[in-house]
Amino acid sequence: MIKSIFTILNLILIGSLIVSCEDFLSSEPIESELLDGPMEGLNHAQTTQFISGDVAFNDELFHSKNGLGPLFVATSCVSCHAGDGKGLPSTSLTRFGQVDSTGNKFLHLGGPQLQNRALPGYTPETIPEGATHSVFTPPAVTGLGFLQYVTDADILALADPDDLDGDGISGVPNWDYLRDFIIPSPDAITRNGKYIHRFGKKASVYNLLEQTVDAYNQDMGITSLFDPIDTYSGLAVDPEISKQTIRDVVFYLETLKAPVPRNQDDPQVKNGKNVFSQIQCASCHLPEMKTGYAPIEALSYNTFYPYTDLLLHDMGPELDDGYTEGGALTSEWRTAPLWGLGLSPDSQGGQYYLMHDGRARSIEEAILQHGGEAENSKNQYVRLDQSEKNDLLKFLESL
Repeated sequence: MIKSIFTILNLILIGSLIVSCEDFLSSEPIESELLDGPMEGLNHAQTTQFISGDVAFNDELFHSKNGLGPLFVATSCVSCHAGDGKGLPSTSLTRFGQVDSTGNKFLHLGGPQLQNRALPGYTPETIPEGATHSVFTPPAVTGLGFLQYVTDADILALADPDDLDGDGISGVPNWDYLRDFIIPSPDAITRNGKYIHRFGKKASVYNLLEQTVDAYNQDMGITSLFDPIDTYSGLAVDPEISKQTIRDVVFYLETLKAPVPRNQDDPQVKNGKNVFSQIQCASCHLPEMKTGYAPIEALSYNTFYPYTDLLLHDMGPELDDGYTEGGALTSEWRTAPLWGLGLSPDSQGGQYYLMHDGRARSIEEAILQHGGEAENSKNQYVRLDQSEKNDLLKFLESL
């Protein structure tokens, strides 16, 4: 009798543990609801380097004892890219000093980036008199490796500077010179000594190495062998971060997975995708791209779905801040990738802050703020009936 009671109690205990485990496992977020995580196909050594880059990006906090500043904007990478997602207006960067392709005339006064914070005893920068400026919210950083390995030839094939097809859209690459520490890709196309750049709000950054080096130096005041110039003194100083850490963070950014779309079998989402194409949003927010050769095998010759063409487009006077970078006009902006759009509120305090400076507080607001080459698509959106608008918005939230 005693034995049977213990048996019953054990069965009850085991059953409760199974239920508890099931409850625990069911609470785990599904892959499509997360932006962070490695892409598939990495080997053991690559996974180890991904983890090293993850730690540097998400765990390392800078302060006066390990190199921060003396002028800075942020104290860590993750403070601007929580969960590898978009940033908030409070974590935005201010860029200043360039009005055309002749370059930045305010580099001697702290340009191109405003360091609005400083260690005790130092004075934060202010925007110099006469300098135009623009505010940039931090972008999501997932899937960037795929964008890096799109070939220059494919980007050029999408460009239509003279609008030869007559659709009102004339995307162009941002051509600029390379920094001295940048090695061009094997498939690079050059024009008058300039190369196609593809990252950043103005497509003014060549690759993820340049993006990472600049973020450490200009955002946090952390020097490296790639860029040993202190942003405060303008002098070369000893590196404050190792070359290997830079490489690890670059690898981390290259191998973060692409955002996973959700609810693709939903009838509303399917119809919204059709509406997206019908009103010519897909002319700039190109659904599909391909990588060429990449030194990371998992990135080579891959088809992916970013909803960008990596080109600059004139977005009209309302989005013209009078500031630019590289060869872009002040009204030109790189087509923002839309993948991961529906997950943006997860890192933005539960709501949207869209467009280059976070001025749009919803997807619909962002659509209505499009102008210039996107004016026709915006007007077509306005003329949709409410059910079509709802379907389109639901599709965009599924990305």
